[in-house]
Amino acid sequence: MNTVKAELLAPAGDFEKLKTAFYYGADAAYIGGKTMSLRALAGNFTDEEIVKAAKYAHSLGKKIYVTVNIFAKNADLGFAEKYFKFLEMTGIDGAIISDPGLIYLCRKVAPGLSVNLSTQANTLNKAAVEFWKEVGVKRVILARELSYKEIKEIHEACPDVEIETFIHGAMCISYSGRCLLSNYLNGRDSNRGACVQACRWEYEVREKNKGGDYLTVEEDDRGTYIFNSKDLNLIDEIDKLIDSGVISFKIEGRMKSEYYLATVINAYRRAIDAYYVCGAKYKDDDLFNNELIKTAHRAFTKAYFYGSNDKTVNYTDSQSKGTRKFIATVVTGNENSDYAVIEMRNRFKKGDELEVLSPSDSFNKIIKVERMENADGESIEDAKIVQQKIKLYTTVPLFAGDMLRIKSEEN
Repeated sequence: MNTVKAELLAPAGDFEKLKTAFYYGADAAYIGGKTMSLRALAGNFTDEEIVKAAKYAHSLGKKIYVTVNIFAKNADLGFAEKYFKFLEMTGIDGAIISDPGLIYLCRKVAPGLSVNLSTQANTLNKAAVEFWKEVGVKRVILARELSYKEIKEIHEACPDVEIETFIHGAMCISYSGRCLLSNYLNGRDSNRGACVQACRWEYEVREKNKGGDYLTVEEDDRGTYIFNSKDLNLIDEIDKLIDSGVISFKIEGRMKSEYYLATVINAYRRAIDAYYVCGAKYKDDDLFNNELIKTAHRAFTKAYFYGSNDKTVNYTDSQSKGTRKFIATVVTGNENSDYAVIEMRNRFKKGDELEVLSPSDSFNKIIKVERMENADGESIEDAKIVQQKIKLYTTVPLFAGDMLRIKSEEN
């Protein structure tokens, strides 16, 4: 077993999401700047915010990585040179790069900046890892198409190269994310950060058989989603991944909501910690998988973890909304009073039962709403003003950053 505790690596599309990621237990976060990143539609970070993010992460004893993972053209190289020098100066813990030219440039102009090889580089074998090691790559984020046995073979052949793998989140229908569909249908290049996720659209497809007849793909009243991949979920495979030499577990989702991040990060934090206490028995507890269905998700898959798999497509629908609805964020805890100040996000009423999402021991405790007041101290029974600050009286310990949720109507 790897003697170094595995890193839980979370996405952060903006600074508030970065705070959420760290509060709920991420050891590290990956962010993108305003350019050179494959999630151009996320909020992303200005240069000043990258500096701030690095200082904030390091003040907590955590790490920060910056994505520079576009496939570059000649016109990008001048800016890239300046950008790598800037990133080296910030003290970030690594740049995530896929383009060989950008890796070469980074090593040349910013030798003090660690290079993490992006999954977009499609690294599938130990010889490729050896090659990247020789050109100065410290960590390789392996392609999603590998089984855990193949990952272990790579680690055993290249033990001094850090191995990072995706453990949860949306998957691209194309091989390791190299897709032309967005560009072809919408003119927005996914390989330069502007993917519109055209694979998630509803399609009507016809196949022409050898006799010249067209066969329509069967669909129901919701259409068909034959290009729509299921979501990756490897929470039950933490033990095997650690045994395979994986040093960092990566969650996908720089464009996901704060509630999504809080739910998923919290679940994996608790599962990883449980593994280090009781080994593989951690998965005997249904808690972790039950948590992951409380937020928006598609049908789950283990993808290629055990080898070839032709059941990774989500045919029936785009995604489930989850078994819980996000209700409010705790702004001020109740450590020093008999109420907490919360900020309303979705409507709730007196008599409702709210469930606590927290990294603390209050996790999953239930609060029955019996008394709440507005900012003026006036009693209210129906919280229906979005972002209204509300005094919620409760004996359940709440802390700033906790979230409250309620069972979805269909549950």
